Amino acid sequence: MLRSTVQKAGGLNVVAEFGDGREALDYCLRHKPGLVICDLNLPGMHGLEVISGLREKLPDIRILVLTGSTDGELPGRFISLGVQGYVDKTKPLNYLVQAVQEVAAGGIYFAAKTKIVPGKTPPSSPPPVQPGADPLSPREIEVAQLVASGQSSKEIASQLNLSVRTVEKHRANIMDKIGVRDVASLTRYSIQHGLVKV
Repeated sequence: MLRSTVQKAGGLNVVAEFGDGREALDYCLRHKPGLVICDLNLPGMHGLEVISGLREKLPDIRILVLTGSTDGELPGRFISLGVQGYVDKTKPLNYLVQAVQEVAAGGIYFAAKTKIVPGKTPPSSPPPVQPGADPLSPREIEVAQLVASGQSSKEIASQLNLSVRTVEKHRANIMDKIGVRDVASLTRYSIQHGLVKV
């Protein structure tokens, strides 16, 4: 079914399929595919370990996670690992087709189910903006979008023709304004406030 779905996305060719995480990682490190679709609960090696191994050795590879896990913290964790897409297995098949198309084209796509417990703030709810905080400037929005897409400060600096120090200052200002302390929270905020496509 997954092979058929990928082929429906158009312009893509499935070069290999694996049921074992270790075998999949070894193959990818040898053959360097452009896009990997990965589950989490795999024999041989957990999906998060596979993703970490891929990101360490193949920084340009595109990664899409397809999993049934409902952990509300996963989207932020995935983005901090450089994952470009995440689809909950309970979503309709057309979500996966859209995700494959978007991630293969260089974008990001997150479609997940969030569990809400009455009386508790959902883990993926946007952090409150500090009272009296200034709105993000156009440049800060641009930097936030690039951070949310998984780019490093060095990559952002090169793309925007800025120094790394200036980019780091923008990142610090953004986090201060929206009241977050880490990249995963900044990314989650950007997704939930429409700064990046979901």
